[in-house]
Amino acid sequence: MRTIKGPAQFVGSEPPFDRSEMIARRAADLGYVGLQLSTGPSSFVDLATAAASQANCDEIVGVLAARGLALAELSTHLQGQLVAVHPAYDPLSDAFAAPEVRSDPVARQRWAVDQLMLPARASRRLGLSAHVTFSGALARPDLYPWPQRHVGLVEDAFFELGRRWWPILDASEDEGADLCHESHPGEDLDDGVTFERFVDEVGGHARANILYDPSHFLLQQLDYFAFLDRYHERVRAFHVKDAEFRPDGRSGVYGGFQSCANRPARFRSPGKWADRLRRDLLEAGALRLSRLGGARVGVRAEAPGGRCAGGRSVHPGTHHQGVTKGLR
Repeated sequence: MRTIKGPAQFVGSEPPFDRSEMIARRAADLGYVGLQLSTGPSSFVDLATAAASQANCDEIVGVLAARGLALAELSTHLQGQLVAVHPAYDPLSDAFAAPEVRSDPVARQRWAVDQLMLPARASRRLGLSAHVTFSGALARPDLYPWPQRHVGLVEDAFFELGRRWWPILDASEDEGADLCHESHPGEDLDDGVTFERFVDEVGGHARANILYDPSHFLLQQLDYFAFLDRYHERVRAFHVKDAEFRPDGRSGVYGGFQSCANRPARFRSPGKWADRLRRDLLEAGALRLSRLGGARVGVRAEAPGGRCAGGRSVHPGTHHQGVTKGLR
């Protein structure tokens, strides 16, 4: 656990975020040791090509290796989001898809599933044992139980979520790769209870695992170390960034629809103290996993540019490209 290395965040249309050679050089110059590469439209990895071509995968690894970087994992967060989209979120989700399937929820979902069938094979060619993603969200509009939910609504939503993901998990099993859902407040899998629901719906599938990011748990006021105590055997990837929860007489966990910079539960601005916090949390989480006998995992310490500032979103540009410093 003292030698984990991991990924990075951010793809964009402007240098150095527009080419893998450029982002690799920037990451290396900053002292990072690994990259997580996003996949899909306007990103660094075309999944169909990577899944079919060892030469393409060797080239990807070579570009990073030329800068002294390792490839930590592939990210399919955006495609995973589109595996399960509540109709209320259709307009917000369309931009994540390939242009030819936008404004067509059926075609968009089919495209997303096709995309998720590929990263396990690509990961094997790249010498990786896991890839990371989002679960999508069918039940999110019903998160708070008022107005009262119809009996069975949540159960039906998780049954459908499991039905959609089970074939993808089987494809991962065929390639010997873990599929790690990030526990995230925008997804149906956002904590331990929802993960348990999902695992039940996929028959306890061995490839259904967790991308652990304690910042998202802090924002929910969930005990993120107790989460590790419970679920460490399913943790196969680890992100870390600084976050805070500072409620007052005006606003609490739900944030009053304020921007991310003004919410009581928010990601913090970059700075030396924030770097120390991320380092300390990474060290503590790694030590906890080691003592619990958890799996060897990649780690992402999200790049400082991803922190909320002013009116910017948490993740400018295409989600999920990041850079991570290794533990020394």
